[in-house]
Amino acid sequence: MKRSIVVWLSILLAAATLSARAQVAPSATARQFSITAGVLASGFQPDYQGGITAQASPYPLYGAGAYVDVEFNRWVQVEAEGRWLRFNQYLNINQSNYLIGPRIPIHRFWRATPYAKVLIGLGDMTFAYGDATGRFTDIAYGGGVDIKLTKRISARGDFEYQQWPQWLNSSLYPYGASVGIGYKIF
Repeated sequence: MKRSIVVWLSILLAAATLSARAQVAPSATARQFSITAGVLASGFQPDYQGGITAQASPYPLYGAGAYVDVEFNRWVQVEAEGRWLRFNQYLNINQSNYLIGPRIPIHRFWRATPYAKVLIGLGDMTFAYGDATGRFTDIAYGGGVDIKLTKRISARGDFEYQQWPQWLNSSLYPYGASVGIGYKIF
């Protein structure tokens, strides 16, 4: 009798440990790589209102953008973004940005993940009255927060302070904010 109770308890214990292991994927084998793509609506102060000097514009520029976040693991992430600021132009001035760089999540809480980023790339500009265009180095310092809405969809709020260090005979410092929505591809 004692022997059969010990055998049955051993079988139940073994079965419990096997099913408990199936509850969660072990951390060493869980997939960490993911790609999220999204769209943005942006409003920026272009820091240019005509002429050859940097000066705050009387009208902010508005436009659309797109981004792709590649997450290799929790701390190694890359963001690429493109932004086309074409609406609310002052003297036909517009700007576009094509940037890539590291994105660092700060801390996850609730469904929100705040992050910081430093991106580098190109800024294209159409000057006053469409008389000329130029392409300049663009460095963007920024951050924001991603809020997970569902397993695959997230909302984003973002701020950037840009530096165009070699803009004509000085530097340009556009800044602005964006809101958007992203879809986690995998």
